[in-house]
Amino acid sequence: MDNPWLTIIGIGEDGLVGLSEASRKALGEAQTVFGGERHLVLAGITDRGRRWPAPFDANCVLACRGRPTAVLASGDPFWHGVGSNLVERLRKSEWIAHPAPSTFSLAAARLGWRLESVVCLGLHASPFERLVPHLAREARIICLVRDGRAAGDLANWLTARGWGASPLWTLAALGGPRESVTQHRADSYATDAGVGPVAVALEANGPDGVPRSSGLSDALFVHDGQITKRPMRALALSALAPRPGERLWDIGAGSGSISIEWALCGGTAIAIEARADRAANIRSNAAKFGLTHRITAIEGPAPQILSGLETPQAVFIGGGFDATMFDAAWSRIEAGTRMVAHAVTLETEALLSSLHQRHGGELMRVEIAHADNLGRYRSWEAGRPVVQWSAMK
Repeated sequence: MDNPWLTIIGIGEDGLVGLSEASRKALGEAQTVFGGERHLVLAGITDRGRRWPAPFDANCVLACRGRPTAVLASGDPFWHGVGSNLVERLRKSEWIAHPAPSTFSLAAARLGWRLESVVCLGLHASPFERLVPHLAREARIICLVRDGRAAGDLANWLTARGWGASPLWTLAALGGPRESVTQHRADSYATDAGVGPVAVALEANGPDGVPRSSGLSDALFVHDGQITKRPMRALALSALAPRPGERLWDIGAGSGSISIEWALCGGTAIAIEARADRAANIRSNAAKFGLTHRITAIEGPAPQILSGLETPQAVFIGGGFDATMFDAAWSRIEAGTRMVAHAVTLETEALLSSLHQRHGGELMRVEIAHADNLGRYRSWEAGRPVVQWSAMK
């Protein structure tokens, strides 16, 4: 390091005793020390201490650039902590970090859980719905919440959704003299309004949870009938080939079901819908699945709205596809981007056939029939054929 001016220090409930010699030296030399009130008390910082502003703003630290400065954070500052928010605006030569064991590590150590198989979430300022994709029988989850009251709210949320039989632990002040670990059942949790933060660990015991396969039941989505039905959605997702961290444009998104399943695979989606009521359905579905941080619903007409969007790695066009739409989307995407489009009309089918001839890819026509009653018997009820074109630019 070329004499970094900023030191990011992870501190535990044991205060200065638990800090390394390098951390204590940096604290002693710092002209200004930032941290939460609890952190400053643990480190014995008074005159030089500055509490974090609410809401958090990294500019107060950056204003000290060039002067010896320290930042105190709980445990590991780079795991649901302040570390990355700071260093993404700095050169590597400007900072150094000394992490301590994270709350997740300490909680797993107290419970004897394999941390590599535990889902770890920060729910200080996030909705409990973030848990939805992770809730499955016997899943082990550790999440950070603001205080005991929030832990009680989480227990009530779990109970209302059928997970009330889940064993639940609240862990506070881990690693210090006030450490406490208390076991409950979610449906019999007694709210404790004590100070925070608190870690909540749970072993999920309840319904089956959200399946991981493509093609979720249509009944799981809020929609007005404008939805890519389950079998065709599975085929679309297979062709889109989602990967963690990739971005999708879902044009003519309807209910947003394609975006939901894409985001469940770890990507982000921009769901574009011209109708206000359907855009509201997309937002409702994103909230229901705990994916509001991964899905952005944009109300407006395509293709005009495409020009201001971040470029995607994949595009799905399920409604309103025509030559103008194709030209606008194709001209905006980069080489290697995957595009999938569906057609149910003869006119759009003809366009997809022409695009297949010009750009290659795969063109297939899918006809699906479902068994239905016909008097005292059963018969096949055929759905409209769907043509799917998938290609890479």
